[in-house]
Amino acid sequence: MAAVELALLLKEVRACRLCEPYLPLGPHPVLSAGRSAKLLIIGQAPGTRVHATGIPWNDPSGDRLRAWLQLDREQFYDESLIAIMPMGFCYPGRGKGGDLPPRPECAPTWHQKLLDQLPDIQLTLLIGQYAQRYYLPQAHFPKRDSITENVRRYADAQPHGFFPLPHPSPRNTLWLNRRPWFEEEVVPALRRQLKRIIS
Repeated sequence: MAAVELALLLKEVRACRLCEPYLPLGPHPVLSAGRSAKLLIIGQAPGTRVHATGIPWNDPSGDRLRAWLQLDREQFYDESLIAIMPMGFCYPGRGKGGDLPPRPECAPTWHQKLLDQLPDIQLTLLIGQYAQRYYLPQAHFPKRDSITENVRRYADAQPHGFFPLPHPSPRNTLWLNRRPWFEEEVVPALRRQLKRIIS
């Protein structure tokens, strides 16, 4: 019965037209989830390639994320293990410096309803500033807008069930190159957590 409820909710989300007037390519909510998922990935919003294919993280950012996680595509898209729920489900359009922020309506409208249907989540990856600003507890992370500080303090987020990460976009290559500690310390810690959860 619970699996049916999740399936109905996913169908409802994928039919959402709440932001339609603001979406240059039209609504196409992209997410995936299975009732037994243990890892939740909360990113920003689909890019144009993900919008076109309807497959989350189906782009160079996804390639880098899968490399960090040491997962192949089959494992990554196994809904029984991994749920993917971005801050904005649809492509938000293009701004001066890249894609626009996720639409603000998505998370408050849908996230808690989806989380209520995912009882086995053991770890949530918060990828990028929008997810971190929304989910990291302000009492413990007063500077939630600082990606560097959030990621450096990944261990402090784990008691709350979160693991903050920078966005794996090619645009962030310079950020990554200037912070070798991310690949040396954070990525191995992430892999250990993931192995514990989904092995």
